[in-house]
Amino acid sequence: MVKVNFIKLNEKAVKPAYGSQYAAGADLYACEGGEVTVNPGETRIIHTGLALEIPEGYAGLIYARSGIATKRGLAPANKVGVIDADYRGEIMVSLYNHSSQPQTIADGERIAQLVITPFLTAEFNETQQLSDTVRGDGGFGSTGKK
Repeated sequence: MVKVNFIKLNEKAVKPAYGSQYAAGADLYACEGGEVTVNPGETRIIHTGLALEIPEGYAGLIYARSGIATKRGLAPANKVGVIDADYRGEIMVSLYNHSSQPQTIADGERIAQLVITPFLTAEFNETQQLSDTVRGDGGFGSTGKK
């Protein structure tokens, strides 16, 4: 288990929490001081009132919560948010409304999930040729439909 320090930037902010023993993502909660409506086709930045200290070698990935995405059409506008270990500002979630109805986010509502994960830093080397593979340069749809 990795420890992630946090501070509350707003006294009403809610500590990230796992919904079950084996959950990969910790729920993030809205901290807006009131309701926020996200109209169809609109993106709104939702505050959490928290700042995190993610350890070096780790990143925080913000994903949609399946319930709010499936039932209400609300999901992160950037699909997956990335929080770098050196970021110390407020964690905010940019929610996009994919539905045809306005959606209201209540203060304290679970809006996304945060996965803390290790990552590797790559060294990019320019070369004149890449190694051969069976797939080669086959792109979108090149590996079949099933």
